[in-house]
Amino acid sequence: QVQLVESGGGLVQAGGSLRLSCAASRRTFTNDAMGWFRQAPGKEREFVAAIRWSGGSTAYADSVKGRFTISRDNAKNTVYLQMNSLKVEDTAVYYCAAKYGSGRYDVATRYDYWGQGTQVTVSS
Repeated sequence: QVQLVESGGGLVQAGGSLRLSCAASRRTFTNDAMGWFRQAPGKEREFVAAIRWSGGSTAYADSVKGRFTISRDNAKNTVYLQMNSLKVEDTAVYYCAAKYGSGRYDVATRYDYWGQGTQVTVSS
């Protein structure tokens, strides 16, 4: 079992920045990647970004490219999501997830463990 704990959410004005963190209780060699997803009220959960532990390759949703940056600290088993130029439409609960094995990085069902989520609210 893996526990994921997110932190760093909050209230920010449009144009501002936030940094989310996700600490994993443990990591094995089969833990291929980590991802961030978000879910706004009344909407489906959507992919935001993903990063591989080995090599650090990344993937982003088109809606956040150029504004969000995902990074990882292998020694701390921690993944970060730096969010800049935030927009009102970025408001959502943000979830961290751990992916084991193969499969697409932007599909939520490919992830095996999930954090409890952290609220990000962007005001106009």
